[in-house]
Amino acid sequence: MPVLAIVVAIGLGIGLPAADQLLQQPGGRHPLFLVFGGGPSAARDLLAAIAGSLISVTGLTFSFTVVALQLSSSQHSPRLLQTFVTDRVVQATLGLLVGTFVYALTVLRTVRAEDAAGTGFVPRISVTVGFVLTLASVVGLVLFLGHLARSLRVETMLRDVSDEARGTYARVLADDPRADGPEPVIPASAVPTTVCARRSGFLTAVDRQQIAAAAAEADAVVLLEPRIGDSVVAGTPVAHIGPSRPGGFPAVDAVERALHRGLRLDFERTPQHDVAYSLRKVVDIAVRALSPGTNDPTTAVHALSHVSALLGELVAHPLRPTTVRDDEGVLRLVVPQWDMHDLLRLGLEEPLHFASGQPAVLRRVAGLLREVAWRSPRGPLDDELRRYLDRVVGLAEGTTALDPGETALWRRRFDEALAGRWAPEG
Repeated sequence: MPVLAIVVAIGLGIGLPAADQLLQQPGGRHPLFLVFGGGPSAARDLLAAIAGSLISVTGLTFSFTVVALQLSSSQHSPRLLQTFVTDRVVQATLGLLVGTFVYALTVLRTVRAEDAAGTGFVPRISVTVGFVLTLASVVGLVLFLGHLARSLRVETMLRDVSDEARGTYARVLADDPRADGPEPVIPASAVPTTVCARRSGFLTAVDRQQIAAAAAEADAVVLLEPRIGDSVVAGTPVAHIGPSRPGGFPAVDAVERALHRGLRLDFERTPQHDVAYSLRKVVDIAVRALSPGTNDPTTAVHALSHVSALLGELVAHPLRPTTVRDDEGVLRLVVPQWDMHDLLRLGLEEPLHFASGQPAVLRRVAGLLREVAWRSPRGPLDDELRRYLDRVVGLAEGTTALDPGETALWRRRFDEALAGRWAPEG
């Protein structure tokens, strides 16, 4: 967006003075009212002041911003900087400031003082537009500082990450909760060909159509090893290629080339297709808040509320591998998905590790388990959720002075939620 603003500013800085020259009348008069009425010297001074002040304000503002972000990332999570960089308000403000600066410089080159023949040129419309853009930049700067102050609050960060997660779920997760997982993809009698990664990185995306097309041409099926978001190390297995039917012998060279082209590896995880990444960010905030250096249980409780909301949405969706079939309906590609047990471990393991002696945090984790139990399908996660509750009760009884009656109430409410009952409070 800032680069686009610079391009637009250069276009306006060239086009508007040309329009000014067409409209200018003999004697330097202008047919439009309320335009800049000064001479060449005043126009130069105004444009130079606009350019100089805006580039200084831009540098100073974003220097302060970087310092504030460094403090915020060290206190909460460095992965939150990724959310800030993609913030449209930040990009729009930077575009407005640098665009106005470039526009003022571009127009400044067209101002000509009167020579001996009495000819000169003042682009009056262009200077007026520059003045209006400067006013807009001042307003944008004030709004940006307010937005920055709100963005650096941990509650706003948690909200933004939760919105990011829900956008990922809408893109990735299927809508039919009754759909089954894929059938066995490689015949038991076949010996699959293992493909190793050529470079390292995080798997951020898969070109499913390209890989499936190559597999269909070779009459093969491809089973990926890593999930979206997993770390891939060069020289380790990244996929298995086998025949799609017993007795087949696929030509794997073309499939292997398509596989290497279709796997996108990056130096960091991205939220576009990774259903676990946003949850990872929220857990980071909770863990940082529980660290001895921060010791902020209130922030941890707020973060665990977002963990509960995200886990609740995930247990209500059909978490199953992504499959691609050819035109005949033959399965050609399977991309593994995050398992609900792994997501529960991600959301609860580390917060519980640091929750010893924190009554408010343990209460919130017990409430989280009750909420997830209410939203999850009956059966598959019951035992695992109960094990987590036993751990929470054990921590409460061993590291805090909570009344045993309160922990007994946690168990009763949890059991009722598993059974589909939610008793009124009080």
